[in-house]
Amino acid sequence: MIKYIGSKRTLLPVVLDAVAAVTSATSVIDLFSGTSRVGHALKRAGYRVLANDHNTYAATLARCYVAADLEQLQRDATRLLAELDALPGQPGWFTHTYCERSRFFQPKNGARVDAIRDAIAAKQLEPELEAVLLVSLMEAADRVDSTCGLQMAYLKQWAARSHNDLSLRLPDLVPRAPAGKSEAHRMDALEAARTLAADVVYLDPPYNQHSYLSNYHVWESLVLWDQPEVYGIACKRVDCRTRKSPYNSKRKFHAALAELIAAVQGKVLLVSFNNEGYIERAQMEAMLSTRGRVTVLSHDYKRYVGAQIGIYNPSGEKVGAVSHLRNLEYLYVVETDALDQPLEIDGGSPEPPQSDLFE
Repeated sequence: MIKYIGSKRTLLPVVLDAVAAVTSATSVIDLFSGTSRVGHALKRAGYRVLANDHNTYAATLARCYVAADLEQLQRDATRLLAELDALPGQPGWFTHTYCERSRFFQPKNGARVDAIRDAIAAKQLEPELEAVLLVSLMEAADRVDSTCGLQMAYLKQWAARSHNDLSLRLPDLVPRAPAGKSEAHRMDALEAARTLAADVVYLDPPYNQHSYLSNYHVWESLVLWDQPEVYGIACKRVDCRTRKSPYNSKRKFHAALAELIAAVQGKVLLVSFNNEGYIERAQMEAMLSTRGRVTVLSHDYKRYVGAQIGIYNPSGEKVGAVSHLRNLEYLYVVETDALDQPLEIDGGSPEPPQSDLFE
């Protein structure tokens, strides 16, 4: 999967165990699906997953990794990927924007992206098959980029991996889960919360001012293929200035999250949140307690690579110091009134709030 800030790779076993503790559960909603790492793992574990994200690139990742079923698409996707991978490069808008005006990719790989993306668009495929091809291209480009994992900037010198040739691979599709066909949606989180219902609802909202659209604007343009007007050294899409989430606003965050928590429809709510976020643990527990009993699990992990190396200005000069190298990720487990019986987490009865079970 693509490099992604906020990825739940290290927290995944804790999330899976928390869902498994809901013994009657067959369905899970992931309201902020991102790379779909969580939804992908839940589908593999047998659950029917309803994934949602308001960004188009993230909804496409969900359509590939959550909605698409291996047994239906493997044959056609393998054939088409071989055909696309044989195409010679043809420089176009992508090459000009992200290889010449900026330096996210080597021009040879930008030209391949242009040629392959044009070919995918021309085929007018059904949505799930198209999503598999788009994700393959996104991941191929991610393997040869020249960034620290965010598209806010690119490296002053080419990353070693950027010299490699772009190559398509079949994404890690999984078969349809025994619980039924999974889904991928592209809605505002509150709209999704009011529309979708499942046994378990997983929330992993943005936790600070950094917009995922701004951090991954290249993938949004690659998937939409709308050749937008861009601005700045990083050639961001102009709609990065206008497509704002209340979850990226310290002023709006509390009200937005409270409204979302009141709206979600599930027996158990799982909320993943960082100790660097806009809301402190005690406040989060108080907010969640309006829906039921709260248990808190915490997990210690290294900060993302950009935080490890420090803060630099657009000229490449270091202008800030690293304050800390590790964070806590909290997983809040909320048992609502609709739950059939109390949960047993990690083989025992859940501790009350403020207990750190996974430090």
